[in-house]
Amino acid sequence: MKDSMKKLLSLLLCVVLCAAMTLIATGCNDDEVSEATKEPVAVSTEVPDETATPKKTVSLTVTVKGSGGTKTFTYETDKSTVGAALLEEGLIEGEEGQYGLYVKAVDGETADWDTDGTYWAFYVNGEYAMTGVDSTPIEEGATYEFVRE
Repeated sequence: MKDSMKKLLSLLLCVVLCAAMTLIATGCNDDEVSEATKEPVAVSTEVPDETATPKKTVSLTVTVKGSGGTKTFTYETDKSTVGAALLEEGLIEGEEGQYGLYVKAVDGETADWDTDGTYWAFYVNGEYAMTGVDSTPIEEGATYEFVRE
């Protein structure tokens, strides 16, 4: 009886070890799991309530250097990007392109590379911007310029 008990325990231990190894192997190899078997991720489609949390109001100063000379505009806004604030104020107009908003008009003056070979260059703190106007965050004290070039 003692021999049969040892054999039964050995067999049971082998089954448990095989099951554990199988679970570990399948848990560590997530690359082979097809997209259909993965758990779906819940995506919220709710639009955040703009009035629920008061946003910080910042002062935004923009200088426009166009054919009519230099003009400076100052706005108070709760928008987070320069583009959103200036679109809301009606200072800029443009169209969505593959790199974001392509500004075609500033303060009513149009510059369009396709028609007249000019464009509105966007500068932040005196340097040519490395981001588009619609993805440039507003920073208190920063200077923003549109120059017709």
